Amino acid sequence: MSDEKKKQKHSEQGEKKPKQPQGEGKGGKPRDPSKGKADAKSKGQPKAEKPAGPVEPAPPARMRLRFQKEVAPKIGQEFGITNRMALPRLEKVLLTVGLGKQLEGLKLNAKAKEQVLKDLAVIAGQKAVMCKAKKSVANFKLREGFEIGAMVTLRGARMWEFVDRLISLAIPRIKDFRGLSAKSFDQGGNYSFGITEQGIFPEVNMADVEFQHGMNVTFVFRNSNQAKSRAVLRELGLPFAQPQDAPTQRKAG
Repeated sequence: MSDEKKKQKHSEQGEKKPKQPQGEGKGGKPRDPSKGKADAKSKGQPKAEKPAGPVEPAPPARMRLRFQKEVAPKIGQEFGITNRMALPRLEKVLLTVGLGKQLEGLKLNAKAKEQVLKDLAVIAGQKAVMCKAKKSVANFKLREGFEIGAMVTLRGARMWEFVDRLISLAIPRIKDFRGLSAKSFDQGGNYSFGITEQGIFPEVNMADVEFQHGMNVTFVFRNSNQAKSRAVLRELGLPFAQPQDAPTQRKAG
């Protein structure tokens, strides 16, 4: 019986499997000719090389370095603050646009809403959110839940980049500019001012604008008051209006 089993194995090994006809894959399915060409091309092309070391992070904002190295020590010396954690700090910047006048019945004007959201995203570098009314006011024909404005909150690196662009590029483009008011501070040292049109920002293309609007800019501080916040913004380069000289009276005779 052992000899018969050996002969059967040799006969099975000697038999050759039938070759598959050209153009057919496994299981008798038709082969895709483009697949083979694509594989051949991918084999011939060199693979993209990955960076050898870790990717370097983006450099810190220029205005942030200026605040840390120049402004903060000067403010501490001026107000006698020895603890670094007690120094006034710029916590966030708010950009708000009111759209209450664009209400058409129960809905907001679609073109105005789209334009405002688009402009805020381009200016701030992040998506804006819509603000809704918290209560109903009959005199203004306003109901609770209506969309009445848009807002963007900037913190960290984006905040410092925006402050740099605002002071260096946007404010110098304001027509007939005579300085910002130095009295628009609240008790906590937060500062707010208004912009009449979005065209002062070079990122906005006024040729494509269908709805012109302004916005409010608010600097929110921590560990601060009016005097400290005014000193910080002045050192950062925010142009405040200079007090005008009192007119001189001519002597009679």
